Amino acid sequence: MKILAMTFRLRAPWVNSLKEKRMIVKSLVARLQNRFHASAAEIDEQDTHCIIVIGAAVIVPHNALADSIMEEISRFVEDSTEAEILDETWEIR
Repeated sequence: MKILAMTFRLRAPWVNSLKEKRMIVKSLVARLQNRFHASAAEIDEQDTHCIIVIGAAVIVPHNALADSIMEEISRFVEDSTEAEILDETWEIR
């Protein structure tokens, strides 16, 4: 069994309040949880309204599946939001 951990750092320059940011974060986190059965949450920059940092973790049986899911999640995040992806990190444990 392996754990795939991913972190996405996004920039949404049109967001003017923490309330707007919270709506974007809640939507993206819920969609990640529903589609990939991932644990996902905002993990940093909670007080900065235009930067979003989302962490996600998925348990997978082997490395090959982890690579496949990682690519799917990455594409999903890119396609699911208008925010620019500044940074994406991942690791398999």
